[in-house]
Amino acid sequence: MISSLYIMRTLVDIPENDLAALNCLSKEKNVSRAGLVRHAIAQYLERYGPKSGSKGFGLWKESPVDALSHQRRMRNEWQR
Repeated sequence: MISSLYIMRTLVDIPENDLAALNCLSKEKNVSRAGLVRHAIAQYLERYGPKSGSKGFGLWKESPVDALSHQRRMRNEWQR
C-alpha cells in the first residue's frame, strides 16, 4: 500500500503510441494507467536502483576513528 505522505504528482510527456499501448494494457489488466506507471517505476528501481548494501559502503571513509580499532573495542565489550 502506498502511503499518501510519499506520493508525488508529476507531469510526464508520453508519446502517443506509448499512451495508446498503456490504454490497451490498462483495459486488459483492469488497472489504471497511473497504476501501470507506478508498477513500471518500481520494477525499474528494483532492477537498477541502489542496492541496500551500498548504503553503508564507505561509511568510515571520512571518519577520524580507525574502524578496525573501533570494531575490536566493541567486540571486547561482549561478554563471553
